[in-house]
Amino acid sequence: MNYDKTKYKVRTWKSPVMLHWIINPGCIVGDLMGIRQPKTMLIERDASKSLVERTWIPCPHCGTLHSGLKWSKQNKTVSKNWFGLYCNNCGKIIPCVANLISYILLGLTFPIWFWFKDRLKEKWLEEQKAKFSKPLNLTYSESRDQWWRAGLFFGFIMYVFNTILNPLVEGENITLTGLLIGIPIWTIVGFLFGYTMKFINRKKKLITHIE
Repeated sequence: MNYDKTKYKVRTWKSPVMLHWIINPGCIVGDLMGIRQPKTMLIERDASKSLVERTWIPCPHCGTLHSGLKWSKQNKTVSKNWFGLYCNNCGKIIPCVANLISYILLGLTFPIWFWFKDRLKEKWLEEQKAKFSKPLNLTYSESRDQWWRAGLFFGFIMYVFNTILNPLVEGENITLTGLLIGIPIWTIVGFLFGYTMKFINRKKKLITHIE
């Protein structure tokens, strides 16, 4: 599909954000929760609005541009998107990227889930159709922009990866001391990450207003 690049920045798997989701083993937690990153996203160049307001997700099947707010915490649709993002205009699935570790796990467990895949997908599609047939809140309020939640989620992912998954892969022992020490460390890291993202977003808006 062709997009107006004077109006949008086209973000694909080659962008740093997408690559981070694909290659960072810690992001498998989000994958398992059904949090998905579409293969193509459009970001409006008008930075006077927040990033989430400027994010649009195109459906490659019908061409509909969906607001990034459609899959958000405020609509309780950010997770459980295991098969992709559901387009409520044509009823088809918007393809998404996946974490490399997810691909490995899917390959190893293929003999188990293969037999139930079609049935699970059919049930999931019915749930998506019912979910997106209801009115959604597609307006953004900065008061709802709880950066600390995003920070804690990031900290949790990194905690699981660094204190549990990584030691298991490396064949190291998981100790109670390591688990306890990791809690305050990754909580602080999470808060710093969340606040940094909020600061960057506000700075972009400020620069645009000044210009």
